Amino acid sequence: MKRKSSFWKDFKKQWYYYAMVTPVIILVFIFSYLPLYGLVIAFQKYNPALGFRSAWVGLDNFIFLFKQPNFVRTIWNTLYIAVLKIAGGILVPVTVSLLLNEVRNARMKHMFQTAVYLPYFLSWVLLAGVLMDILGTDGIINQTLKQLGLGSVNFLGNAKIFPWTMIVSDIWKNFGFGTVVYLAALTGIDPGLYEAAVVDGAGRWKQTVYITLPQLTPTIVLMSVLALGGVLNAGFDQIYNLYSPIVFTTGDIIDTYVYRLGITQAQYSIGTAVGLFKSAVSAVLICSSYYLADRFTGYRVF
Repeated sequence: MKRKSSFWKDFKKQWYYYAMVTPVIILVFIFSYLPLYGLVIAFQKYNPALGFRSAWVGLDNFIFLFKQPNFVRTIWNTLYIAVLKIAGGILVPVTVSLLLNEVRNARMKHMFQTAVYLPYFLSWVLLAGVLMDILGTDGIINQTLKQLGLGSVNFLGNAKIFPWTMIVSDIWKNFGFGTVVYLAALTGIDPGLYEAAVVDGAGRWKQTVYITLPQLTPTIVLMSVLALGGVLNAGFDQIYNLYSPIVFTTGDIIDTYVYRLGITQAQYSIGTAVGLFKSAVSAVLICSSYYLADRFTGYRVF
């Protein structure tokens, strides 16, 4: 009874916070929890006419799925692209942040920050059109290569080059946001450490190696560990808007595979099975990433 009265007392004091979060809870319940019932389709031979009364087939859809060489290939493509995106998405922002931290002209620094941060706000639908114009066979880059007497490069139609095009373009789009995070971490470093280093005769390079990087390491580790939970999300919006059947062998990822099976080919059971497999693996990775974040950086959600 005491705990119940304490709850109502707290609710009366902070009712406006509960009121603010209620619409979010309702939306999450409608769009994230109610659809979970549809996961039973993964264990059925789904027929739209019968709905959830379709024939139960157990794990047959998963067995069929893992026998498909295309599915195994999409898992490898997803991991390959996603891991390199995560690695580049950490290395590039850290490097740019360290360089920007050395800029003493505040106006120039802010202008550069704005320029690199702008692509982050643009959708892949818009950027896909821009990249097609730039990287196409008649795009600016290939026109420049031809003027220099070099051969043209099919960035979006060559299966070997396509994954790297996705990786580099994703890093270019998102590294501005990471730069803001690491610059914020840099401002939290005690200036006294640098002053002591100057007294000891340390130059800017040694200050970076022995002060800046060690102080920045917890943030780098935290961002790396948190990114681990999304390692199976290689970027559906980006790849769907830029790929074509000619690059399926190296550019097809789990999300695009699910879309083609479940929506385009109307194989709802197989598509749901793929989605459930991805969700299960992602849940394990997210739990593991939060455990590692707590262990190495002291970051805890609960």
